[in-house]
Amino acid sequence: MLDYLFEELGLHRVEIRCGTGNTRSCAIPERLGFTREGLLREAEWVNDRWLDLLVWGMLEVEWRAAARSKSTCPASG
Repeated sequence: MLDYLFEELGLHRVEIRCGTGNTRSCAIPERLGFTREGLLREAEWVNDRWLDLLVWGMLEVEWRAAARSKSTCPASG
């Protein structure tokens, strides 16, 4: 998906937002190398209550650097 967003659509930045209580969802951007950028307090109304959202971001240059480092890593074995 990130390849498509940065290569095909030419985006400069991708952002993921997830509820602070949703640890499984928040693990995804962390695992993908996104940077935790901040907290939006009471930013989304869900199930009759306001949720705080964590904001994760990745810039195109960060994605390209990560892609280069993966391609230069020796194969494990």
